[in-house]
Amino acid sequence: MGTDDPVADPADGEGPVRPVTVARFAISATAVTNTEFARFVEETGHVTTAERFGDSLVFAGRLTTDRPHLVVAAAPWWRVVPGASWRHPEGPSSDLEGRDDHPVVHVSHLDALAYCAWAGGRLPTEEEWEFAARGGLVQRRFPWGDEFEPGGEPAMNVFRGSFPYGPTAPVGTVPVDAFAPNGFGLFNTTGNVWEWTSSPFSPDDSRPVLRGGSYLCHESYCHRYRTSARIANTPDTSTGHSGFRMAFG
Repeated sequence: MGTDDPVADPADGEGPVRPVTVARFAISATAVTNTEFARFVEETGHVTTAERFGDSLVFAGRLTTDRPHLVVAAAPWWRVVPGASWRHPEGPSSDLEGRDDHPVVHVSHLDALAYCAWAGGRLPTEEEWEFAARGGLVQRRFPWGDEFEPGGEPAMNVFRGSFPYGPTAPVGTVPVDAFAPNGFGLFNTTGNVWEWTSSPFSPDDSRPVLRGGSYLCHESYCHRYRTSARIANTPDTSTGHSGFRMAFG
């Protein structure tokens, strides 16, 4: 587990490479979809954190209106959008048409835990997530090896072009089973959306860890689209590029 790759930010705590052991477990091949999350909400009446707060974070390049929104100072490509939620990913004027099989986003760690409790699963630990994401490969950057674009073709959904305002391809989620699966049959363990885990970031930081990178990852400011990459966020935070998958056992 972990990496000594020089592209990793030491503050992220990816290294050093070390052996870990995980007990037998199962994990979903894909992240939870909008259709699956809608069934949960229909049956339980769950109200997400974003819906209770009244807003969530949306990538500026996804907005289709000139309406002013609060800018996140540390990351000015993010906007605080009133009414953004899993149902309305870019705000009240957006919907899920054509995105039934895309990963649910704007879900907090609290929302993910609630879904897992309803579905009879749980969030994976960080160690389980990385073991599964690697697909049986040892110390490779990506679920398929070390080459970013094997054969010159994209193998995951990350930002392409000049980040953040010069994309050369559509920016946003893609279906949860887009691209080829890894050696264990898991899809999109890098790119598409960050995935919540059940593990704290460090002994001194109890914020939950997210793994895998997202459609906004780009080498110009981070290399967090690798199997060892990690970030943390507060459990009540929701964004347009974070989701989750379930583990069992």
